Amino acid sequence: ELTTRKAEILTFLRDARTAHSAAAETIRAVSRDGSLPLSFAQERLWFLDQLDPGSPVYNIPEAVWIGPGLSESALQKALDTIGARHEVLRTTFVSVDGIPSQVIGDPRPVELMTVDVSGACGAKQEAEIQRLLQHEARRPFDLSRDLMLRGTLLRLDQGERVLLLVTHHIACDGWSMGILFQELAALYEAFAEGRPAHVPELRVQYADYAHWQRRRLRGELLESLLSYWGRQLGGS
Repeated sequence: ELTTRKAEILTFLRDARTAHSAAAETIRAVSRDGSLPLSFAQERLWFLDQLDPGSPVYNIPEAVWIGPGLSESALQKALDTIGARHEVLRTTFVSVDGIPSQVIGDPRPVELMTVDVSGACGAKQEAEIQRLLQHEARRPFDLSRDLMLRGTLLRLDQGERVLLLVTHHIACDGWSMGILFQELAALYEAFAEGRPAHVPELRVQYADYAHWQRRRLRGELLESLLSYWGRQLGGS
C-alpha cells in the first residue's frame, strides 16, 4: 500500500512539473470574437452559483474610512475607470447548452450608492453603519447581468465617510483587492487634482489567461491530474 501511495505521489509530481513547464509559455491576448471559456476557478464558482443562486458566500467586501475633503465625482470617475480598465469586472457569465462562457460587456458606470447617516449619533450611528455595511456586503450578485464591482459610500459627520467596495470571487480575490485599492487611490488622486491618470497599460486580461489555461491543461495531462485527486478524495 505504501509503495502504491508513493507511486501515485511521484506520478502527480511529475504531471505537476509538466504543467509548470507549460506555464513558461507567454500568455497572449486572444480574439474576443466567439465564445470565451471560463478558467477552472471561474467554472467552479459559476457551478456553485448555479447550485445555490443568490448566495453571498463568495462576495468579497472591503471597507475603508475616508477623512474630510473627498471629491465624490473624482471617486466615481476613478471607479468607472477601473471598471473600464479590467474586463473581468464587466464580464458576465452565460450558459449555452449547459456550458458556461464569458461575455465581456462594454464599459458602464460602477454603482456607487451614497447614504447619509450623519443624522444619527453615537451608538445609533455605529449600529446603522454596521447594518448598512453588512446588508451591502451580503447583497448577492447576478452573474449573468451585474458588474462584478459595486460601491457604497456612507456620509458621516464632519465630512468623514466610509467606502465599502464589494466584488465577487469569480472576478477577484484577496490579492486583487489590494491592487484594486492601489489603482483606485492613484486614479482618484489624479482626477481630484484635475490631471491625467497614468496607470500601466494592461498587456493581457483575465480572459486571455483563462484561454491559455484551458489550452495548456487538457487531454492526458488534465486527465492524470483529475484522476489523482479523484483517487485521493474517493469515498469522501
